[in-house]
Amino acid sequence: MNPIGRPTRFEPEMCEQAHNYCLLGATNDELALFFAVSPSTVDRWIAERPEFGDAVRTGRIAADARVARGLYDRAVGYDRKVERQVVLDGAVKALTCIIHYPPNVQACIFWLRNRRRRSWSEAAPEAAVPVIDDIALLDAPEEIMVRHDGD
Repeated sequence: MNPIGRPTRFEPEMCEQAHNYCLLGATNDELALFFAVSPSTVDRWIAERPEFGDAVRTGRIAADARVARGLYDRAVGYDRKVERQVVLDGAVKALTCIIHYPPNVQACIFWLRNRRRRSWSEAAPEAAVPVIDDIALLDAPEEIMVRHDGD
């Protein structure tokens, strides 16, 4: 029996393309536009094709890690080595200097409010409402993440 719908346009080389595009921060909707398919097709490929899902996930993890590292560097400050060519007394000479970028307060606040929500939240803590640290939930077992709104 034939499956319902059109045959898939999926080709194995799309895994590398998806990985590379996700390294640039692509969303599922952007992947769908890139591959000229519907967003639900991309969702299905991620769910049903382990090699495609892994390519998308690893690309996104690498992109997120790069952004997080950049945010961290801005939050704590960093030094950058700059090399330039200058003309001095009619001769081209290499000039190297270190530029110091001081910590950025906004980056610090953003980092701490997202990584340490209990301590750095703007809202006053309420005793009756438990504080849930979403970052900590990423490492929690699946059964802990099930939320019971009716309880």
